[in-house]
This record gives sequence, C-alpha cells and structure tokens, in this order.
Amino acid sequence: MSVEVVTFGCRLNAAESEVIRRNAERAGFSDTVVVNTCAVTAEAVRQARQTIRALRRERPQAKIVVTGCAAQTEPQTFSAMVEADRVLGNAEKLSAAGWAQARAAFDLGDAPKAIVNDIMAVRDTAAHLIDSFIGRSRAFVQVQNGCDHRCTFCIIPFGRGNSRSVGMGAVVDDVRRLVGNGYGEIVLTGVDLTSYGADLPGAPKLGTLVKQILKHVPELKRLRLSSIDSVEADRDLLDALATEARLMPHLHLSLQSGDDLLLKRMKRRHLRTDAIAFCAAARRLRPDIVFGADLIAGFPTETEAMFRKTLDLVDECGLTHLHVFPFSPRPGTPAVRMPQIDRAAVKERARRLRDLGAAALRRHLDGEIGATRRVLVESQNTGHTEQFTTVMLAIPADPGTIVDVAIAAHDGRQLLAA
Repeated sequence: MSVEVVTFGCRLNAAESEVIRRNAERAGFSDTVVVNTCAVTAEAVRQARQTIRALRRERPQAKIVVTGCAAQTEPQTFSAMVEADRVLGNAEKLSAAGWAQARAAFDLGDAPKAIVNDIMAVRDTAAHLIDSFIGRSRAFVQVQNGCDHRCTFCIIPFGRGNSRSVGMGAVVDDVRRLVGNGYGEIVLTGVDLTSYGADLPGAPKLGTLVKQILKHVPELKRLRLSSIDSVEADRDLLDALATEARLMPHLHLSLQSGDDLLLKRMKRRHLRTDAIAFCAAARRLRPDIVFGADLIAGFPTETEAMFRKTLDLVDECGLTHLHVFPFSPRPGTPAVRMPQIDRAAVKERARRLRDLGAAALRRHLDGEIGATRRVLVESQNTGHTEQFTTVMLAIPADPGTIVDVAIAAHDGRQLLAA
C-alpha cells in the first residue's frame, strides 16, 4: 500500500482527499494513512479520534497523518494522540511543499509533530488539476474555499480561513479535462459556494461561472451544485436553473432554522419568509426541482415553539433530503456563551426532525413510482437520479454511464428500478 486517505465531512473534503493522496505520494510517502478530518460538530471530532485509534491498532507499522478542519482548529488535540505521527494544517495538506516538509519531519525524527500555520493568512486558492477520483463516478471541482461570514455556531471559518475563489478560466479547464477523462457529472464545491467570485477581478457571481462552464464544455452531461446559501443566489444562477437542463434540479440549502429570532442569533442573513420565497421561486422556474437542507436542532435559547417553526418549514419549503445536526457547542464560537438547551432535549428534537425528514423522503419516493428517470450509475447496482435520489438498479450497468430506468417501487430510503 502507498497512501490511503480516510475522509470525513463535506464534499469539499472528498475533493481535497484526491489532492492529498497525490501530493503525499509525490513527496515519497508509503504505507501511510491520512485522516482528513471534519470539525463541524464535536461528534465529528470524536469520530476522527476514534478512527485514528482503530487505525493504529489495525496498522501498527503504518504512518498516520492527521489533517483537515479539526486538525486546523484543534492541532493540540491530535498532537497529543500517541497514535498520530504527524498533524498537518488545512493549507499545508493541499501543498506539495507542505507534504515535503512533513516527509522531512519524519526523516528528522525530532521535528515538531504539528505543521499547522495561520489559515487566516491564506489569501488565494487554485485549481488542483485532479484527473480522476478513485472509486467515484462523479467528479468534484473546488471553485471556492473559506468563508467571510461568522455564524455564531460555526467553527469552519477558523478551519478554512477567509473566502477565496478559483478563476473562471481555471475552473472551465478543470471541468473540460475531467469530462475528457470520462466523468459524466461534475459537482462544484466550496465552503460558501454562493460567495464565489467576490475576490476575483470584476466580481463574477456563481451563476456566471455556471453559465460559462455549460457554454464552454458542451460535452458535459450533468452539472451539480453542492450546498448553497439561498440568500446569495444570483439572477444568472436562477436563469440557468430555469433554462439549462444540464444543471441538475437539486439544491441543498443552508437553512439551519425556521424561526426568525434564532436565525438572528445565529447571525444568518435570511429570514423564514426568504427561505420559503426562494423555494417557491425556484420551483416555478424548475418544477421538477428537489430540495435538501441543513437544519440545526436545539440551538441555544430554542423553545419548543421556535423548534416547531423549523418542523413546519420542512413542509412550507417542500424539503426532501434533510441533514439534521443536533446543536454542538464548538469552543471559540459565540454560541458557546449562550444559554444552552438540555442535551436530552436537543437529541429528542433532532430525532423528531429526522423522523419528519424520513416521512418527507417517503412522500417523494411515493411520487416517483411509475416515472422514468435518468440515473448516473455509481456502482454496478446503484446510482442517483437528476434530483439526487438514490436508485437500486434491477440490471447491473457500468459505473459512470447514464441510463434511463423505470421506477417500480421504493424501500423507504431509495427507489427500486423495474
């Protein structure tokens, strides 16, 4: 074995894991496991630590390098773990020089265990020229990193730094190369995707980038967006949604709550009515669109009445795919200092929200029975529709191909092809 990467967290981390693998191998690493961590919740950090301990038991001779957002925000936590050999920051993990420095640290033996610098000092980002994604049929293209907003619950800006964008020409070239290598679907990723372009000359918007990709890479079959902030969706993005069939009819929204007072305490930039209006407008433009959303249960000061507004938002926005987060107090964020909700109540509200999400998904699955859907095959037996609904195929197909399938039934979680 050369370099194996264990990835936690978001699609951006998944894309970056390919860069990590390539840079580590070029730096001369072998028999190495890299753990690319997530810091969004305390549970994510706990799972990373648990995985590191398990890896050490299973692979006593391997080098274990810890990187990612949790390594950036809590380097001392991972440096203190005897199971971890090196800790690498979020900027360093994407840098050939960072991996060369880590390789030299192993050779020296007594060098500092952590190579983690000030992420806020990073001012730019670049296309990573990834040619392939191991084990994947869709390709992820990082177009943006970091975040200039400071939501009171969020630690991620301290792990990712300030917002910075990849130039449109480089993104288009990256997409063209991946499509030429056989990828039928490209997913644009970023920490705050809809802030794309603010730091570039002329300040182009995400919608401009989407239109440029679709114009200049006509052979691209499917373009998908990762999570967006609906309040930042620009006119060109909505126009592309309405007129470009190759832009997939699925948006994952960062909503977090359905209560206006909580949204203000979170320092979000939208209100409940904004979320509802956006979903209604997008559905008018693209009637077959399906929405996912991030929602937090048990944010500090949340009352039962406030929580019920979040429950009601699922129906009022017509949400289908829910990512539910029990509130997790992250050290260094303002929300830690707010009056906390009892943990049992937080977990109970998260359960209720997940149950509601499961019911919403079942309704969506019910409505798909009898339809014919175009499915990107991701293993011989599974794939995703344009609306990002999982399908179990009746007849195996080659991964990476796009096939038309008739939907016969569902099992409550995924569609079953005829």
